[in-house]
Amino acid sequence: MKIVIVGGSRGTGARLASLAQGEGHEVTVLSRSGGAVTPGVETLTGDAGDPEVAARAVAGADAVVVTVGGAKGTSRQRSAVTRVVVAAMQEAGVRRLVVQSSLGAGGSAAQMPALVRVLTRVVLASALADHDEQESVVVRSDLDWTIVRPAGLTNGPTTGDWTARELTEGAKGFGSIPRGDLAACLLRVLEDDSTVGRALGVSNR
Repeated sequence: MKIVIVGGSRGTGARLASLAQGEGHEVTVLSRSGGAVTPGVETLTGDAGDPEVAARAVAGADAVVVTVGGAKGTSRQRSAVTRVVVAAMQEAGVRRLVVQSSLGAGGSAAQMPALVRVLTRVVLASALADHDEQESVVVRSDLDWTIVRPAGLTNGPTTGDWTARELTEGAKGFGSIPRGDLAACLLRVLEDDSTVGRALGVSNR
């Protein structure tokens, strides 16, 4: 596939770019920093919140993955970027969208341990509100979307052992997941049409 990763110059997005390129996909990363990525991965520097930049990035893509994080001084960075990317995809006729959200968003707090649930509401209130709005933009679109909600992200070693479940499946007690495992999950989800229209909580537990 020709995959465009929005926000892929570092963190999970950068790991996904490397993994997807290594498996033979054609990968383009769009980021504001334009930081160095895996050799063979095309880099576009620009603000994905700019409709013209987003349109150039998604043109000709088979799929788009949004892994953008927050930004200083902007309370709704994730949702704002996602809204522009969704519009660009609709205009270009690109259907497949995978969005990295967060466990706790969209009512998924029920999948978290009770104490973590309470702390998350306090510490990550602003970020979760942004993710809630982001998910709403995705669900209201007519695209072939999947939302991936990772538990607490770590920089630990990749284990190759992760679990993805919908809210209706329960899965309480989700703890954390290394970024490498999340990247692997995102790629598998992207390649699996059975995940279309689903929101998945992801963790090593």
